[in-house]
Amino acid sequence: MNNFWIIFFHTYLSKLKTKSFIITTIITVLIVVGLANMTNIINFFDKGEGKDTIAVIDESSTLVEPLQQQLKASNSEIELEAYKDGEEKAEKAVEDGDYKGLLVLSLDSEGLPVATYKAMSISDSASVTAIQTGLQQIKTQMAAGKINLTSEQLAKLYEPVEMEQIALEENAKTAEELNQARGLVYVLLFVIYFAVILYANMIAMEVATEKSSRVMEILISSVSPIKQMFAKILGICLLSLTQMAVLLGVGYISIKRNLESMEGGFFSVFGFGDVPVSTIIYAVVFFILGYFLYATLAAFLGSLVSRIEDVQQMITPMTMMVVAGFMIAMFGLSQPDTPFVTVTSYIPFFTPMLMFMRVGMLTLPAWEPILGLVILLVTIIILAVFGARVYRGGVLMYGKSNSFKDIKKALQLTKSEK
Repeated sequence: MNNFWIIFFHTYLSKLKTKSFIITTIITVLIVVGLANMTNIINFFDKGEGKDTIAVIDESSTLVEPLQQQLKASNSEIELEAYKDGEEKAEKAVEDGDYKGLLVLSLDSEGLPVATYKAMSISDSASVTAIQTGLQQIKTQMAAGKINLTSEQLAKLYEPVEMEQIALEENAKTAEELNQARGLVYVLLFVIYFAVILYANMIAMEVATEKSSRVMEILISSVSPIKQMFAKILGICLLSLTQMAVLLGVGYISIKRNLESMEGGFFSVFGFGDVPVSTIIYAVVFFILGYFLYATLAAFLGSLVSRIEDVQQMITPMTMMVVAGFMIAMFGLSQPDTPFVTVTSYIPFFTPMLMFMRVGMLTLPAWEPILGLVILLVTIIILAVFGARVYRGGVLMYGKSNSFKDIKKALQLTKSEK
């Protein structure tokens, strides 16, 4: 058992000290801090910026003032300035940088506003959208005046239809709870998806690297291949938990410091204002089980290759399964109760993401997530037993990999070793 712990801590510490792990962690921490402080960063860069001034030629002489009022009402950072020297000179002023753009306003044959916007680049869709929205409001008011509609009648006309959604199922989530759950599950699905791919690939690369350097020949003389496999899986697992603890800790502190500025925005939309404890527990459980499922698969696939260059080719089918589960989960966010999503959530390679998505979005009977967990555990045990046998023979194989045909050869080596 001492040899197991030696490999376990060696795997953990050697990966922990690598430049790639340290740099990746630092970069990810900076991204997390940046996202949590995004409002402050945007305000910092906008601090010295004034309003965008747009030259306006109003051929109708009636549209400039109401349009400016509409822009002020929408808190737009656009300032309109009447230009009297003609369109050609106005275009030259835009080219010289005196104005951000030129807006030409006029009335059509029916007396309704039309506009032309000219700028050095039309990539700034925000300014165009703000102007277009303001003009749309003016056009609606003018059209309503032509058919003698009062402002109250116009407001009534555009008033949205009241539609209350009531779920008849007992303890079903409300529309507001579903929207919050959808955002939270969306974010956590990304965490599960990227973590499984990243750390499962790390295990396969670790095994292949040792084989390519012939270190494996020394290890198998003192430690059984089965102990090696599970020591590496648990070592990388501890590494992933260390990295995630750092990221979550930094994220939590950053969010707490910027809680007021985040209220009503990203923080509330994605459901982080009131995170259900049960959702977090399910996220952790399905993440850990999903990790062990794919880590075991990656370990014995990595043992079949002798060159690092062959690792990606060997684990591509495993990666495709993770991607497929993630894509189905993305589809299921809008329709979590469809039969297709329900059935596929019991397929063990999809269960970590799909069952978690359904638990977060729906009010399921207790037996459904429990059954999903049982299926996952049984699959992990079967895969671990089978994977250990493949790993035991696979680490003795060298030469060019013949993809999955090598599994049979590895099993034969395991039997002959006995």
